[in-house]
Amino acid sequence: MKKQLVLAALLASAPFVASAEGLSYSYVEGGYTRVNADTGISGFDPELDGGYIRGSAELGENFTIFGGYSKTQDDVRFSGFSFDTDFETAEIGFGYHADISDRADFIAELSYLRQEIDIDGISGEAKGGKLNLGIRGEMTDNLEGWVKAGYVDGGDFEGDFVGTLGGQYKFNQTWGIVGEVEFNDETTQYMIGARASF
Repeated sequence: MKKQLVLAALLASAPFVASAEGLSYSYVEGGYTRVNADTGISGFDPELDGGYIRGSAELGENFTIFGGYSKTQDDVRFSGFSFDTDFETAEIGFGYHADISDRADFIAELSYLRQEIDIDGISGEAKGGKLNLGIRGEMTDNLEGWVKAGYVDGGDFEGDFVGTLGGQYKFNQTWGIVGEVEFNDETTQYMIGARASF
């Protein structure tokens, strides 16, 4: 609950100081990701490493389609045994963005989410929907950031709040370095990668 309160405060006070005209909603990116999972089992909290790829394309002036995929794995030790653990996430959806001032954009995203975990050949998956609302804006000519509050529900999900904090340092209009963290009550996912914007 504390994470949701912090995220709500950030949304209410995001002081972006530059025009949002330089924001691109068409890009591809990929890089390294880490997932820290809280299983609720003492001593079994996997830290999984891997890679991700995602992209977005503008549809007209205010709409986007986006998608992404990540896969992480590790040999997790528990009670003297080693378990080969894999975790995959796939997401595809539609987005909407609109100027809320000359400083930032309001963003809304609705997506289909699928997650699968495999522990030594025993697998389980969850499918459902995800809604994100947030703010994205430029803080300098080369630095932008975003903050999103979301909710995952439907299908196999019983309802969970999700928070996202991210930013990009742009070397030029095309290339940039992206960092992002997404968290809920059970998992925290970190990503760092390279983005090519169009």
